[in-house]
Amino acid sequence: MEVIQSFTIDHTRLKPGIYISREDPRFTTYDLRFTAPNEEPAIAPAAMHSIEHLMATWFRNSRVKESVVYVGPMGCLTGMYVVMAEPLSVYEMRDLTMECLEWISTQEQVPATTPQTCGNYLLHDLPMCKWECARYLHRLKNEFCCEYSKLQVQLNEGLTFADA
Repeated sequence: MEVIQSFTIDHTRLKPGIYISREDPRFTTYDLRFTAPNEEPAIAPAAMHSIEHLMATWFRNSRVKESVVYVGPMGCLTGMYVVMAEPLSVYEMRDLTMECLEWISTQEQVPATTPQTCGNYLLHDLPMCKWECARYLHRLKNEFCCEYSKLQVQLNEGLTFADA
């Protein structure tokens, strides 16, 4: 069984930042890491849900909207994934993300939070969403990280997968 690339990242050394999680001929997946995994608390589900609605709205209305394939939360609740059809550098994605976070700070409501438009419309927290986004924006401006630390992963078949 092939090891998923994201499982080769050393999450004990991963810092908040923006990383290229995966590149293939058609898509680039960006890891927008808001928090330090296993070191800081994960983002609360209601805040993460609000971040998802707001970031998806912004990216799908931005100057790169034609390239946006997906915007959604990581299962571990430490950040967001943005999948793009046209590759950008991590610095270009940083600039876009900072614009998005600044826009989120001005919002008075989360879009699409009715029973008709959202599968869990009661699970939102705009104040915590804004707090998490402001903290992430500060980190992107002042301590930008964009290089993964890699691990060696042992496969069930006894093979070793290493990526440096």
